[in-house]
Amino acid sequence: MSERMHMRGSRSRDETEAESERTDESLSCPECDGQVINDEEHGESVCADCGLVVEADSVDRGPEWRAFDSREKDEKSRVGAPTTNTMHDKGLSTNIDWRDKDAYGRSLGARQRQKMQRLRKWNERFRTRDSKERNLKQALGEIDRMASALGLPDNVRETASVIYRRALDEDLLPGRSIEGVSTSCVYAAARMAGVPRSLDEIADVSRVEKAEIARTYRYVVRELKLEVKPADPEQYVPRFASDLDLSEESEMRAKGLLKNAKEKGVHSGKSPVGLAAAAVYAAALLTNEKTTQAAVSEVADISEVTIRNRYHELLEAEDGLVA
Repeated sequence: MSERMHMRGSRSRDETEAESERTDESLSCPECDGQVINDEEHGESVCADCGLVVEADSVDRGPEWRAFDSREKDEKSRVGAPTTNTMHDKGLSTNIDWRDKDAYGRSLGARQRQKMQRLRKWNERFRTRDSKERNLKQALGEIDRMASALGLPDNVRETASVIYRRALDEDLLPGRSIEGVSTSCVYAAARMAGVPRSLDEIADVSRVEKAEIARTYRYVVRELKLEVKPADPEQYVPRFASDLDLSEESEMRAKGLLKNAKEKGVHSGKSPVGLAAAAVYAAALLTNEKTTQAAVSEVADISEVTIRNRYHELLEAEDGLVA
């Protein structure tokens, strides 16, 4: 018995050594003993020294389709959507559609509808296993709702979701509402991405008061050591000009007024939203485009008195202009 096992073991070692020798031989060129490299694009194994084609027509293990741009690649890819921080499970779980229809758009029967309802219920239970995941699911839903209402891009939603995850991991939520922390994350992410929204705009779409948002925002930024630069008035100008249907000339004129105000120090200690609104109003008048203080006030969500005050200060700072 022992001799048979010994013979079997020696035979397996000999086979392994023979395979390794064949592998070593296949890596060297039969003509010049040079290194053989794989050219996957042409399906060949070629010697790097003499250029001899050692093997041709190798198996192509890539996709059977071709794509010529990123959009076409995404359409043809069959691996599913990428992971995302905007979902509590990062998009890896199963989603069951709320519509009671099959793949062809036909309505399901009564028994099938009941079955799908039970599957949805258990799917939701499995997706959120503990209180932390339920907290995260609710918060990320709030972030997505507010970002949609404010017209914020996807990168802001992703950043806000990452900030909230960090706050949850570092145990910053006890004593604070989920809505308050999620709102402050949206506010911080928008400023970090260069598409800021004013506190008033954030409060309009939030379920918490403006004072709580500001307080929670300062706390989150301090505890997580986020690098949030002061809001630049110029960042508000494109959105205000677009909402008022102003020309590109007016937008550039407004930015010029704000740059001049920075050089003169007029912007110090003043609300960036108020300065941006006043600059847009002044630029519209200077380029002979019709708009009113009331229209600018509604778009910027700031009082007409503030617009008038900042408007005079901007024109006084502008060389050669009289308020």
